[in-house]
Amino acid sequence: MELDYQAIGVRIRRLRKERGLTQQTLAEMSGQEPSNISHIERGATKLSLPTLVGVANALEVTVDQLLCDSLPASRSVFETEAAHLLSDCSHTELKIITETIRTLKESLRKFGPYSD
Repeated sequence: MELDYQAIGVRIRRLRKERGLTQQTLAEMSGQEPSNISHIERGATKLSLPTLVGVANALEVTVDQLLCDSLPASRSVFETEAAHLLSDCSHTELKIITETIRTLKESLRKFGPYSD
């Protein structure tokens, strides 16, 4: 399986922004140049293993959290992410999100070959 560098970059950018970090700060924390962080976030460069580990450590996440879009055995990462997204929802928000998920799941199974 090929690594999805664009998806890795999107995750890194999202996590960086969630933590209130600039590209400059993440670069300093991970031993990278700011331009390299920009390239990584755009999926324009391949990451070396030391770079991947450095960025994961700086963001205080596991490497599998950054690679989950490229790993078939990463179900727990997505489940944890979903639980985190739902953790601060109100009762009404949870009700609406649950119904949306139910409808989306039914559509995916009816119209697309998305099963693993």
